[in-house]
Amino acid sequence: MSEKKPMLSVEEALAAILVNVAPLETEDAPLAVCYGRTLARDIPARRTQPPCALSAMDGYALRAADAAGPLRIIGESAAGKGFGAVCGAGEAVRIFTGAPVPHGADAVLIQEEAERDGESLVAAGPVKAGDNIRDVGVDFTEGAIVLRAGRRLGPADVALAASADHATLPLTRKPRVAVLSTGDELVPPGAPRGPDQIVASNAFAVLGLIAASGGEPLDLGVVGDRLDRIEAAIQRARAEKADVLVTIGGASVGDRDLVRGALAREGMELSFWKVRMKPGKPLIHGHIGPMRVLGLPGNPTSASVCGHLFLKPLIRALSGDPKAGADRSEPALAGAALPPGGSRREFLRATLTGDEEGRLIATAHENQDSSLSSVLAYSQALIVRAENAAPAPPGAQVRVIRLD
Repeated sequence: MSEKKPMLSVEEALAAILVNVAPLETEDAPLAVCYGRTLARDIPARRTQPPCALSAMDGYALRAADAAGPLRIIGESAAGKGFGAVCGAGEAVRIFTGAPVPHGADAVLIQEEAERDGESLVAAGPVKAGDNIRDVGVDFTEGAIVLRAGRRLGPADVALAASADHATLPLTRKPRVAVLSTGDELVPPGAPRGPDQIVASNAFAVLGLIAASGGEPLDLGVVGDRLDRIEAAIQRARAEKADVLVTIGGASVGDRDLVRGALAREGMELSFWKVRMKPGKPLIHGHIGPMRVLGLPGNPTSASVCGHLFLKPLIRALSGDPKAGADRSEPALAGAALPPGGSRREFLRATLTGDEEGRLIATAHENQDSSLSSVLAYSQALIVRAENAAPAPPGAQVRVIRLD
């Protein structure tokens, strides 16, 4: 594999990862399993909501022009069982929230402002036409687009689809993402380990990020530093029809970093393998046939940062999100002084708070060692520092990316 690939900027690397990425195929799914999934097509309403004028309050339906005089109560309108006749001059109809407004009535007098004596009614205050009435179609009308393609569905979206009379929705298939951890030093949590071994933890952060981003994670486990075993795991990912293979570790240039060689032997076409960023410089990207490959560094922070910056947008693009590659950074104020930046773009783990004026405050942890899982766990954001950035005092403007 050539060592002459240039080191890309973060933007160049993301653009290369997302180039020619098209949404996966569409499948229909019942509403109960649509949460967190991505719409493949626009969704039009199949009905008008509300289908008729409805009362927004408990009270009395009447003609506003008649509210000054005594009114005769002639019936009742309830949700699901409206008053079938016309409300005429000098008449009122007892009505409840969500009930159809009778023909002829143009206002609802709330019950707290009504003085009733048997079947006679007097309004205690002025009434205007349209008071406490939800007009027909005020929510949406039949044929109107209620949800757009590319939207990731939350609970309110699914409820809206149900209101629009959809029992199923067209979704983009979840990207299937295989995760392979490599290294002789790694053992699974709870397993016996030698004096020079550590617990394999990075995969859990990556698998969780895949699920949270809308992908279907497949854990290939831990493989030691043997070329044949790494190749066998890559072959398994292909057999499992993974859309993306994520490797963790072995992406650098040491004698024990075998992942790039194994990928090459399996036919990977290399796109790049270095990015001008810290942490996360040794990042592999390429593809083996239709399967995309993203090789993450082995350090916990490096793997997680690269996952947020590159793997998450890739999953969202495969899911059909039109904004998958958009800049997700937002402004904040530095909660503590920041040192000068180095020759690579830096992503500093930080906590997020707010001040009395509602401004976002990002405070970088003192220790930014990329091996520290505890610092990563207690961080809510990454402070983005440009190449060769000048020192920044507390209160300086910064950009942050949330680790949500």
